[in-house]
Amino acid sequence: MEILRLGNALLRQKAELIGDIDPEVQETAEKLIDLMHRGKGIGLAGPQVGLMKRIFAIHIEKDIPRIFINPSIIETSQELVKYEEGCLSVPGIWGEVSRPKNVRIQAWNEKGRPFNLEAGGLLARAILHEYDHLDGILFLDRLPDLKRIRLLAKFEKLQAKQGPQKADGKA
Repeated sequence: MEILRLGNALLRQKAELIGDIDPEVQETAEKLIDLMHRGKGIGLAGPQVGLMKRIFAIHIEKDIPRIFINPSIIETSQELVKYEEGCLSVPGIWGEVSRPKNVRIQAWNEKGRPFNLEAGGLLARAILHEYDHLDGILFLDRLPDLKRIRLLAKFEKLQAKQGPQKADGKA
């Protein structure tokens, strides 16, 4: 498994529902958490590693690692909050994104158990960011046009300097 970078067509595709949560899905969940930690990120979604399934991992400091399988957003707050976001698929690029302050989500964990979660702060932001990946949306898409164009140009320059992607998903 490696982290795909901006420019890979899979990052723009919509992920499919996962059927049975079997040992293979559980192994995938473990790999997502491991790769997220190695990349020093707080979230990683299936499409970011070329797995076009509706699964993502999140690990916020002082919290447990969490797996979300076939998640559905039940509700988001009306209040929006701006915060600087980055992405393991767009290394070296950060942009201030407005997102709902709170989210309520339902999903299944890696053991096949359903759960509901109400989240605020960084956890809510991470959930919404990773959920976007399941629909082929990147945080750059949520930025004003001019800012997005500037950041894309910066990303291209960074990629030209770094060269080809290594097997672990890092340059």
